[in-house]
Amino acid sequence: MADKPKFCPCDLGDVFDYQPLGCEVSIEHIKAYVKKPSFHTDAAIVVIHDIFGWQLPNLRYIADWVASNGYITICPDFFKGEPWKPSNDISQLNEWLKTRDPKNIDREIGVVLKYLKEECHVTRIGVIGFCWGGSAVHHLMLNYFIFSVGVSIYGVVNLMEDNFNLKNPTFFIVAEKDEYIPLDQITQITKKLEQQCKVDFEVKIYPGQTHGFVHRKKEDINPQDKPYIEEARKDMLAWLSFVNLVNKPREKRGSGD
Repeated sequence: MADKPKFCPCDLGDVFDYQPLGCEVSIEHIKAYVKKPSFHTDAAIVVIHDIFGWQLPNLRYIADWVASNGYITICPDFFKGEPWKPSNDISQLNEWLKTRDPKNIDREIGVVLKYLKEECHVTRIGVIGFCWGGSAVHHLMLNYFIFSVGVSIYGVVNLMEDNFNLKNPTFFIVAEKDEYIPLDQITQITKKLEQQCKVDFEVKIYPGQTHGFVHRKKEDINPQDKPYIEEARKDMLAWLSFVNLVNKPREKRGSGD
């Protein structure tokens, strides 16, 4: 009998009917989606997908929106063409995850950073990630000084390292009614952040929201959620502005400050 999954594959939610504005590129052993703003910038944001992969229109919508606010955005395919599919057998999730550990992405990150520096002349870099990608953001903020800010959006706690001594400011977006990430887990990681983290961080819980609300809910068919979707996206963008504060001193800020 297969082991119980480490976390349930989230509901795909509302798939956006969206035509992306960027382009796909091949970078060594992976592919990536890239969108540049209409003007020159040396700031980039790496956008890390959830278990449904880099081609989900919703993810590219977010990447395009972030790019429209003045950043080069890049969405690498960390699953190398084999994302989780809604039709997959849930009992196979643990096996599938064995080769897709969000803590085992350093080779791909190295390729992406090289591309951003050499091809896009980037000097300032931030990162955002959703679900599986939110756990990957946690890994990067523990191990890479180069990412001047990270936003973990309903990152799966069970897939994170038990270490919260982050290297740069990090924002954690949490859904109050997330069926995959219970609030007691959020309470625990908040305490660990307060004890271990020496840089800016914030853990923000959005009332009444469920897993995936930031990028898998359409505002027009979920009017009750629209204010929180817009608030979370606005908050995400505000935290990304930390990429503009490279080499400037920061004071530590805790959850809720």
